Amino acid sequence: MEGVITGITKFGAFVELPGGTTGLVHISEIADEYVKDINEFFKKADKVKVKVLTVENNGKVGLSIRQAVEGFTPHKKSAKTGRGKPAVVNKASFEDKMNRFLKESDERLLDLKRNTESKRGGRGSFREAF
Repeated sequence: MEGVITGITKFGAFVELPGGTTGLVHISEIADEYVKDINEFFKKADKVKVKVLTVENNGKVGLSIRQAVEGFTPHKKSAKTGRGKPAVVNKASFEDKMNRFLKESDERLLDLKRNTESKRGGRGSFREAF
């Protein structure tokens, strides 16, 4: 079944299904790999294939993107599955991909810089104080 992402939170993505019903894809059902930020995989208004996992008595619908296509193994840099079928129906533009790449690169460089500074300043500053 195909739906449209209508909202993204820290814990999942809301997907509107045909007929107007909205369901939740929990963050653990986004991909086969660890997902820290759903925005690295999808954005609002993306069309995605989903599988209905549960429909509770109160009307809540539980969905899965990773189980929607057999062998679905998305990668941050690729929208293809292991079998070559697209996991995302409308592909991100080149500018979107470049912006994601630059954001991830900046975050990694900042983390490396912090780690290097903390290692350099920790030992020497303590010994020099006495």
